[in-house]
Amino acid sequence: MKNRIASIMAVAAAFLAAADTRAQQPAARPVPAGPVEVNGIVAKVNGKVITKNEVSFMLAPIYAQLAAQFPRRGPQFETEFNKAKDGVIQELVDRQIILDEFKQLGANIKPHVIDEEIKRQMRELYNGDEVKFREELKRSRLTMDGYREMTREKMVVQAMRAQQFADAPPPLPNEIQKEYNEIKNSLRDVAGDVISFRKIFIPAKDPANPASTPDIQLSLAEDIAKKLAAGEDFAELAKTYSKDAFSEQGGLQENVPRADLSPEFAAIIFDAPAGKVVGPLMDPMGFTLVLPTKIDYGPVPPLDKVREMIEERVRRKKTSAQYEKWIESRRKRAMIDIRK
Repeated sequence: MKNRIASIMAVAAAFLAAADTRAQQPAARPVPAGPVEVNGIVAKVNGKVITKNEVSFMLAPIYAQLAAQFPRRGPQFETEFNKAKDGVIQELVDRQIILDEFKQLGANIKPHVIDEEIKRQMRELYNGDEVKFREELKRSRLTMDGYREMTREKMVVQAMRAQQFADAPPPLPNEIQKEYNEIKNSLRDVAGDVISFRKIFIPAKDPANPASTPDIQLSLAEDIAKKLAAGEDFAELAKTYSKDAFSEQGGLQENVPRADLSPEFAAIIFDAPAGKVVGPLMDPMGFTLVLPTKIDYGPVPPLDKVREMIEERVRRKKTSAQYEKWIESRRKRAMIDIRK
């Protein structure tokens, strides 16, 4: 059984690359006033504590993207954020249940495999910027050793899930090809992404108008978005309203590498279809409207390089009901206390 688990560790590592969302590194969060709870308890599973710091770190990329998309926050922001939070907590609960099963097998994951997975996450979630990655660890009060352990646990879970599919019917060639076609873009080397776009930037405070406030500037950005929706020309509006170095060119920026953009903005605009206005998006400097004009994605690995992982995904889909039945039976046997 140990060999069986070890043989699918590489598959689990590859599967993580496709399973992770492409959410990005967050903007700085405000420092709370008054006493700060260092690290509260969100849940306990069979006596094992799941902390607020763990949940916070996993939610950070999602929060950053939602904060950029919903400058006024509001009900939709709250709904999406709470949904994501519930999903993260359930993932951590299930993870601990599966880890308890894994311990009984006595298997392990080699350190270099964990190192490679952390490098991949830094590359894809933080544009390869280790400084930003470590800053988010610090904000979430997590050490690198703690994050390595979280990564190891995640890989263990994927390995154990894959083990549950070992007896699934073999994937058919057409099923493999279909799955590959559906997800191949998510497997690409995002470091090779390049985009051309037009941009309108409205600063949070207008230096030419001392009476301006972030709320007034956001209202201006929203009014511009309405003009664009009504069919007004993006380039002309950029020349009139945008406050950056590209306004005279109608906000046009061409062939910008993904790494030159903030991670959360890159996640949003690279997922947007060319020709569709995105925004207003918010960052600490102000509000941005973007019109992608051309998107060139990084290279996609050929099917033969990722076939094993694609086959596992097909097996997973075929046996999803079987897995849900298995994990639900473990949930019923476990002692779970979710506090939030």
